[in-house]
Amino acid sequence: MSDTITADLVDLDLSADTKEAAARALAERMAAQGRVTDLEGFLADVAAREAQMPTGLDGGIGIPHCRSAHVTEPTLAFGRSAAGIDFGAPDGPADLIFLIAAPAGADDAHLTLLSALARRLMNTEFTDALRAETDAEHAAALIRGEETAPEAAAGNAAPGNAADEGAASVGADTAPDDSVTASAAASADADTGPAAPDGDRPFRIVAVTSCPTGIAHTYMAAESLEKAGREAGVEIVVETQGSAGFTRLDPAVIAAADGVVLAHDVPVRDKQRFAGKPTVDTGVKAAINRPADLIGEVRDKAARGVTTEAAPAAGSTPVERAGTDDEGYGTRLRRWLMSGVSYMVPFVAAGGLLIALGFAIGGYEINEAPSVMDHFVWTQAASWGALLFQIGGVAFGFLVPVLAGYIAYGMADRPGLVPGFVGGAISLTINAGFLGGLAAGLIAGGVVLAVQKVNIPAALRGIMPVVVIPLISSAVVGFLMFVVIGKPIAEAQKGMTDWLGGLTGANAVLLGALLGLMMCFDLGGPVNKVAYTFATAGIAVANPSDSAMKVMAAVMAAGMVPPLAMALATTVRGRLFNRAERENGKAAWVLGASFISEGAIPFAAADPLRVIPASMAGGAVTGALSMVFGATLRAPHGGIFVVPLIGNPLLYLVAIAAGVGVTTALVIVLKGLRGATGPAAPVTGEDTAPAPAAGDAGTSKETVAARTVRRCVRLGVCVQFMPSAI
Repeated sequence: MSDTITADLVDLDLSADTKEAAARALAERMAAQGRVTDLEGFLADVAAREAQMPTGLDGGIGIPHCRSAHVTEPTLAFGRSAAGIDFGAPDGPADLIFLIAAPAGADDAHLTLLSALARRLMNTEFTDALRAETDAEHAAALIRGEETAPEAAAGNAAPGNAADEGAASVGADTAPDDSVTASAAASADADTGPAAPDGDRPFRIVAVTSCPTGIAHTYMAAESLEKAGREAGVEIVVETQGSAGFTRLDPAVIAAADGVVLAHDVPVRDKQRFAGKPTVDTGVKAAINRPADLIGEVRDKAARGVTTEAAPAAGSTPVERAGTDDEGYGTRLRRWLMSGVSYMVPFVAAGGLLIALGFAIGGYEINEAPSVMDHFVWTQAASWGALLFQIGGVAFGFLVPVLAGYIAYGMADRPGLVPGFVGGAISLTINAGFLGGLAAGLIAGGVVLAVQKVNIPAALRGIMPVVVIPLISSAVVGFLMFVVIGKPIAEAQKGMTDWLGGLTGANAVLLGALLGLMMCFDLGGPVNKVAYTFATAGIAVANPSDSAMKVMAAVMAAGMVPPLAMALATTVRGRLFNRAERENGKAAWVLGASFISEGAIPFAAADPLRVIPASMAGGAVTGALSMVFGATLRAPHGGIFVVPLIGNPLLYLVAIAAGVGVTTALVIVLKGLRGATGPAAPVTGEDTAPAPAAGDAGTSKETVAARTVRRCVRLGVCVQFMPSAI
């Protein structure tokens, strides 16, 4: 870490009063040294990381950090604040602030050096010495590990601040290892929890720590757990799943463990390794702030014999790896359905756009063209239109089987694919359509899970996933779809199609408003996906009805409103938004125009009580107007880039503009009302809303409510998008 921090990157009298101002002051030092090439871009990356989860830690520490393309080399800047700065820590403001900047492509060695600091922050002698230090050069040397805490404290002019003699070194020897064993101390005291199972050895725990960035909290949590384990007489081995990579725990170590602690804010890789053991599953900050409690919890579970379910023969599913063990059935059902939808959407986009282009090039009679295998003229536009239309039709033919197959895959992993695809294909054969695909996928996954629970002789286990499970599950799913539930579902599908085709007047307007509300409620989340899937299901045929195309047009128009409105609001009244939000606003123009509703998520996460209701109002207006104007759309995606394929395109753009105007006006008014009741955001764009006075902390009901909703929305955003990464 010799070149990671220098005296020029140390500010022992940091005068900033907000976390944004603190990050700016330290980042300016980095930029002055040529280590940050774009100050504003880097600060936007820091703010984006901070929005994921506050970086304040107990003990008066703030550790903002990010990986950014605007960083030339791994860099650490340190600031000490006399007044303290709120970084969201439970115990109050931070006086020691470390800004860590890692390049987007930082190598493992550099990231390991940076993570070494995170471990040293768990050493009270180290933090005490930094608080007592009066010389920037000595502080930098202490952070680099070139001076020990006692040496640094002894050189201070301020009396009475020397660290205790004999404190451990905080140098390079504390750099983390990806597989660190904490040796056992003396036997645990009686009040530390139940004794080890066999009574003649320490209680053994294996743990995994991971955070979104994988630079700081991952290693701080590991150090905290190891320290608590030593104090409690517990033998603990931690696997740090950080940006520098990770070394998997030895299977023998896992097998010998008496309990498991999973402290993570991103999915634990290969989580099924720990199945069948007493497990505490929590966030990474819990391991930093209360490691002793987690150790006590896992020992208590071991004493009571509480374990997680053993891993199924075929391994846990990709969807379940992204969740937690205590999720309810409703949450898991949503994950299963989103798994199918996430795999289906690319087929919808590709097939729908190809069909729309086919109509645009060859005219609306192109659906009656003969097969291009029999008739294709290279110089005729109609032949090229027919080619695109027929390729799109083939892609659309996969929609229902893919939906069913990957719903089953989300439930039962690979063994669910065969019966899922078979059930989806049968759904098309019997005209059960989209609803049949949903049912087939759920049935296929359930059948496979049921078969896997049957005790099979050892001699047959080798052929189970290849022969037995596909054979039995496909036969059962086929029987149910053809003979039992297929016909009722087909009738329901026909009824829904007829109802949609019969919508006129006020009913169509109300449907457009409802779909607009759904598209703007969670900006790409489950409710948004329900509305989008409903629309795409209507046009997922070779000859969609006029009503189905109107629904698709209304859905896409409403989904474009939130990001476009946020972009306009940051342009019209930029002083109501901080600098990071104004930067996000520039990108939101392109995202909104491309029908990517997620472009408004940064604004909704920061201010949900104003942004989400305003977005829903604009979306409802746009959806209703689109239906009133009779705009139609054959393409399921594309935004303004498919305007030539839209029926009544000018009125369609008017509908979008009206919704954008409504949302923009509401956001500006609501944020203006906030400014009227408190200090307005400065023109400089810094988010400098003052922290409550010490005597008022936690007493404002409005502040507590806003903070609670904001955190819930942020958590919801993470949960919603985890399945999309599968």
